[in-house]
Amino acid sequence: MKTYQGSCHCGACRFEVDMDLDHVRSCNCSVCRRRGALIHRVPKSALRLHTPLENLTVYQWHSRTAKDYFCPRCGIMPFRIPSAPTAQEKAEGKHPFVGWAINARCLEGVDLADVPVKLVNGADLS
Repeated sequence: MKTYQGSCHCGACRFEVDMDLDHVRSCNCSVCRRRGALIHRVPKSALRLHTPLENLTVYQWHSRTAKDYFCPRCGIMPFRIPSAPTAQEKAEGKHPFVGWAINARCLEGVDLADVPVKLVNGADLS
């Protein structure tokens, strides 16, 4: 387990997170494909905010169960709360994830070329 320091581009949003960065997730849904974030999920207790959530902008769409937190100054999304499972996912036995999805591109000192990427087919979820 390692503690990483993270921030948005301009530094107005700062955080630290404890995790084993053994992979990142790349989703092909319409939002993630355009965003280009590489995500690693962590339990709620692993993220420590140095910037209050109230200082960030929240974007929600579709089921409105996910919350994407953005810096209102530079527009970067350092972390998000993942969406609840769809009906299809629930039928397949998927349980809700309770925690944070960290944008690994916002972590200091990380060479993402050395981190395996797992592809997520979010485009096919209804």
